[in-house]
Amino acid sequence: MITYIIRRLFAAVVLLFIVSAATFAIFYLVPRLVGSTPETLATRYVGRAATPETVNLIAHKLGFYDPLWLQYGRWVKGIFLGSEYDYGSGVEHCPAPCFGYSFITKQPVWPDLLDRLPVTLSLAVGASFLWLLFGLSTGVVSALRRGSLLDRAAMTFSLAGVSLPIFFTGMISLLVFSYKLGWTAPGGTYTPFTESPIDWAYALLLPWLVLALQFSAQYARLTRAGMLDTMGEDYIRTARAKGLRERDVNIKHGLRATLTPILTIFGLDFGLLLGGAVLTEQVFSLPGLGKYAVDAINNNDLPKVLGVTLMAAFFVVIANLIVDLFYAVVDPRVRVG
Repeated sequence: MITYIIRRLFAAVVLLFIVSAATFAIFYLVPRLVGSTPETLATRYVGRAATPETVNLIAHKLGFYDPLWLQYGRWVKGIFLGSEYDYGSGVEHCPAPCFGYSFITKQPVWPDLLDRLPVTLSLAVGASFLWLLFGLSTGVVSALRRGSLLDRAAMTFSLAGVSLPIFFTGMISLLVFSYKLGWTAPGGTYTPFTESPIDWAYALLLPWLVLALQFSAQYARLTRAGMLDTMGEDYIRTARAKGLRERDVNIKHGLRATLTPILTIFGLDFGLLLGGAVLTEQVFSLPGLGKYAVDAINNNDLPKVLGVTLMAAFFVVIANLIVDLFYAVVDPRVRVG
């Protein structure tokens, strides 16, 4: 197990390095390949309203005329050691970890990301708990009652949940449950958990349910398919022949064997949500990373977009690393191998 964990940690570090290089290439190399100039890149730092003289000055001060390998090294160094941004009229210090400096808001990107992370984290944790609860339980019940009215109704509901886009279900839910019935908090309402856990949960209840509706459908169908395959295996019949309770057979032997692919998908979904639930935060006006990224795109603020992208990639890699470690808990064959 120690060797397995060390190997996965090393692979995660290598993957993070590759992700950082790919992220840098997307924002700096690809634009040059399609004809962008250093002045074009500088415009994304200072905004569209800057004069050509200011743009040219920023392009030189930020080193956009330097070789790409030098720019990448300077960028990675800033993440670990901080950076100094000389934009002509002064020098701004961006302390480590420096994910960029916005010349539009005159603020480093990292503190902004930390301010908005609790909102996105709250949204992702609550929604993932609900969709795992609903998805796994629905899939197990459907598999054990295969062909019944309950099975057909659950799969129909799951298909509807997968098919309906989040902006549609979100807006309909806001209209009905918030503005018509008044059962849930309206959009744009958020209370930090440290101030009032009850108000925190009340403000996020509807976004949690909307996200859970969409994601739990996929987990229910995957759990049902896995359970149907597993329940016909020889070791399931052996467990029943040994006199084990039906609940133990279904949960400890049937469900546990289907959790490996579910863990894989959960790692991707949870990591992507931590990187910013863009549509959900836009619909419900939640000040999280997703809305932060959309506002940055609208303002043509490249450092903010780059910071969110890198943080989202980091969360996906870390979430998958944690999932890999959980494989050893769910599947004993990983420990033996």
